Amino acid sequence: MKHIGIYPNLKKQNVEYITKDAIKWLKSKGIHVYIPEEAYQHLNIPVNIPLEESLDKLDLVISLGGDGTLLRVAREVSYKEIPILGVNFGHLGFLTELEIPELFKGFNEVINNNYFIEDRMMLKAWFENPDLKDKNFYALNDIVITKGSFARLIMLETYVNDEYVETYPADGLIISTPTGSTAYSLAAGGPIVNPNLNLLLITPICPHSLYTRSLVISDSDKVKVKIIADHKDIMLTVDGQQGFRLKPEDEVNIGKADFNTKLIRLKKRNFYEILRKKLKERT
Repeated sequence: MKHIGIYPNLKKQNVEYITKDAIKWLKSKGIHVYIPEEAYQHLNIPVNIPLEESLDKLDLVISLGGDGTLLRVAREVSYKEIPILGVNFGHLGFLTELEIPELFKGFNEVINNNYFIEDRMMLKAWFENPDLKDKNFYALNDIVITKGSFARLIMLETYVNDEYVETYPADGLIISTPTGSTAYSLAAGGPIVNPNLNLLLITPICPHSLYTRSLVISDSDKVKVKIIADHKDIMLTVDGQQGFRLKPEDEVNIGKADFNTKLIRLKKRNFYEILRKKLKERT
């Protein structure tokens, strides 16, 4: 293992010191370290080849921040099948593997190949409209179609494998991976799903209906959503971090991506124990 990238969340407290310590420690082991171009300037470090230009040579990427940081990193590097080691700052994370006190012990395990890979499925959203052919979006948690600031419902005509399912009168629609089942989908009343399963969740947001529930479908299925609305304040959001404005009559296709996010694990994780602790934090 000779080439490692570090993605620091520069908004996190103490991330500057920890990033510099991590770089120093890894370099002492003979490892070439790459960080994003903006991080060189922020940390006042002599500029090396930026991480963005080094993806093809990286053995792994370290995400310094939390689950949100890891989501962003996954979208940027997973298509290259680069494993990600998540380091958590603050509260317990569903996705991150290390806490700050165990940082260098964990690094040592990784460079000695004492780890395994956990694959997490990702989503892809795309358009049939020729004007939007180059607009592809990838998500580890979820892809959401939602109304904007107008207090008016939108109609979401939904198909699975081109078979009509329902037209949801709602504030929006969440298409989620099992990983994302504990995120926005859960808040909208969706089920909690073990992340090792391969499936998709369709969960309406505030549906104007007495019987609408989440729908669980196969990971090989393709979802198509046609937007019916009399206003243009409609958004597609990706992992709650990227946004793209939609128009009435747009059709969004969503399915499983051709690649997974590869998470580095140092120990077996008890999903249900993490779930209990994480959800208890929110009460």
